[in-house]
Amino acid sequence: MGKALIIGCGGVAGVAIHKCVQNHEVFSEIMIASRTVEKCETLKAQLSGRGTVIHTARVDADDVGQLVRLIESFKPEVVLHLALPYQDLTIMEACLKAGVHYIDTANYEPLDTAKFEYKWQWDYHERYKEAGLTALLGSGFDPGVTSVFTAYALKHHFDEIHEIDILDANGGDHGYPFATNFNPEINIREVTANGSYWENGDWVETEPMEIKRSYDFEGIGQRDMYLLHHEELESLAKNIPGIRRIRFFMTFGQSYLTHLKVLENVGMTSIEPVLYEGREIVPLQFLKALLPDPASLGPRTVGKTNIGCIFRGVKDGREKTYRLFNICDHQACYREVGSQAISYTTGVPAMIGAMLVMQGVWRKPGVYTTEQFDPDPFMDALNQWGLPWQEDFSPVLVD
Repeated sequence: MGKALIIGCGGVAGVAIHKCVQNHEVFSEIMIASRTVEKCETLKAQLSGRGTVIHTARVDADDVGQLVRLIESFKPEVVLHLALPYQDLTIMEACLKAGVHYIDTANYEPLDTAKFEYKWQWDYHERYKEAGLTALLGSGFDPGVTSVFTAYALKHHFDEIHEIDILDANGGDHGYPFATNFNPEINIREVTANGSYWENGDWVETEPMEIKRSYDFEGIGQRDMYLLHHEELESLAKNIPGIRRIRFFMTFGQSYLTHLKVLENVGMTSIEPVLYEGREIVPLQFLKALLPDPASLGPRTVGKTNIGCIFRGVKDGREKTYRLFNICDHQACYREVGSQAISYTTGVPAMIGAMLVMQGVWRKPGVYTTEQFDPDPFMDALNQWGLPWQEDFSPVLVD
């Protein structure tokens, strides 16, 4: 029985909060804090009386002082950060000052350079270690579950993993001409950035959407997918011994890509401020205001997601291939927690990571990613809390 402070109240946070309330034996008390406290109050009214005591607060997650005061007044065991990745460092700083463990789902990305990587957060390792605190980074699905899948594969099926392909397929249809399934600003920055993959000890950089492959996904069918840079490539390259290549692919429909290209061509995806009627605006932030809120897509989205990893390596001197994946149904997620599957597949692992840190199962001083802990408790929790995984011992490989 413990207390958790959850910062953020968007689609992913909504799922994680639902799951914390379902798991009220661990999360006896939570506080939902956001810049928009009205959203927190709405969720509290919806979920009160189900076993978890819920509090709400208004907080500016860019303000370390505000965060410290809130943490010190509520006294949680963990802070679960589900707001924006631009706020990772201020929240990590506040957790250090207030003496609480930290969990997030996405690595830091500076607001003014669309460049996301772990170096800024890894720089906190010694300070967290000296303070006796755990910072668990990237406890979503990808990153998060995909890294746990890797640790599980290495523990149970391989002596050495040489290649990993992470495949993220969304077969959902929300009916809009153009919308993003998670925060539009983060999604578009990620997709329009250069791709990259890890091979033989070096990064290979590609143009955006330069590398395209096709794969037949269970529950979805044949889909085109494109190589992107993704943060778990960086931590897996560092932490998995013997790795030779890691790639990340995500599916996109042609309509999405056409809309995105037009928006990019006219400058709407830019993060450089422009002067408009006497004031500066960031085009991408303005575009975000025009697009549907991902949290509103739940009732309209039908279809499934299929996310997982294909591994190649050796076991007992023989070459081996193995695949781990999860299939998640958008409408089933909506019926359970009022969200689409993209938020669900991130929110459930966020709750699990916070639970394992609170229980002391995943707890060691310093800054860590999910593949650096014993994967078995997390894998068991995925089956228990709504993201059951499947195995394939002769998977189709990606060329």
